[in-house]
Amino acid sequence: MSDLPLSGIRIFDLTRILAGPSCTQLLGDLGADVIKIERAGAGDDTRKWGPPYVKDAAGNDTAESAYYLSANRNKRSLTLDLSKREGQALAKRLIAKSDVMAENFKVGDLAKFGLDYPALAKEFPALVYCSITGFGQTGPYAPRAGYDMLAQALGGIMSITGPAQGAPGSQPHKVGVGIADIMTGMYAAVSILAALRHRERTGEGQHIDMALLDTQVSWLANEGLNYLVSGKTPVRQGNAHPNIVPYEVFACADGFVILAVGNDGQFAKLCAFAGAAELAADPKYATNPARVANRAELVALLNKITARKPQAHWVEGLATAGVPCSPVNDIGQVFDDPQVQARGMRIDMPHASGQTVPLIASPIKMSKTPPAYRRAPPVCGQHTEEVLGEILGMGRAEIAKLRDDGIV
Repeated sequence: MSDLPLSGIRIFDLTRILAGPSCTQLLGDLGADVIKIERAGAGDDTRKWGPPYVKDAAGNDTAESAYYLSANRNKRSLTLDLSKREGQALAKRLIAKSDVMAENFKVGDLAKFGLDYPALAKEFPALVYCSITGFGQTGPYAPRAGYDMLAQALGGIMSITGPAQGAPGSQPHKVGVGIADIMTGMYAAVSILAALRHRERTGEGQHIDMALLDTQVSWLANEGLNYLVSGKTPVRQGNAHPNIVPYEVFACADGFVILAVGNDGQFAKLCAFAGAAELAADPKYATNPARVANRAELVALLNKITARKPQAHWVEGLATAGVPCSPVNDIGQVFDDPQVQARGMRIDMPHASGQTVPLIASPIKMSKTPPAYRRAPPVCGQHTEEVLGEILGMGRAEIAKLRDDGIV
């Protein structure tokens, strides 16, 4: 533990669902002691977001969903009733022993418990306090509840995702995972690390105000800038790229491949391997701006060519030629892929159910302080006695009374 980069940092984690838990899991992987605060008998909402669920030794479903497992590794779970004064007092005692507080309550809700930033900053001026909401602490939408799909819709990503505009049945599509939540969690983690560095220099804590909508707008990236520079609203182009051709899905004899041709040299190599060198010499296709201008005609020609050979021909041959090409894997094929396996992107950890659970590894690879997988996602309240005893020095009798009184 002492070798991990965030060893010695404790996080009082009042987050649930996906954005906040993704943030605190990332910090936990890097060594932070994450104390996950949950409601007794209920816990994180995502525990029930299934099936599938973890099975017990008899093959029966437990209360632990796969969704919950995806974002709650390397945490300790403590149940606490914040609606009671005793629970609020206990929370403050734990916050006093913490470096960071993360929460995703609706704007203003924690003020009812005296756990909002203005209240805690007076008592704990060095506290780094991270709020994650749908729309932020300010603005006309601040009071609203926010979910990932709302952020994707309001933030524009759905307008450019899905079948090409004008195609039969075309409508906006959300991304297949909660990407606004996940990206907000990543930005929140970066912000927390920056705030801890600031505190190291100055002794000051601060309030971090993260919003799903802000994050979604921020990663409109090149399409957002395409609009801001040109004034033209981007439209859905299916799997095509707005600025690069060819860069999309192509049919082959036994399935589909991705061609991602990022420059004119790669295009020439593609054409040579495909036995169509004349395309690279044609002024209509020789440069990327020309290929973008003549997109429809070129893509139709390439689809005829790729359809003649099987997937393996293109994937293996183009890799050798230095042209980015990939099969379109389903998720099962992802975890069977030799590169994914070589990078250790699946891990297995012993779980409180008595079973071993599979998890997706952190993508962070560090030569000196790599992430460590110390704890499987906890069952609700699994570490209540451990945390209260270790951090606050409580004895068994005192903790038992808190249980009897419904505080923990």
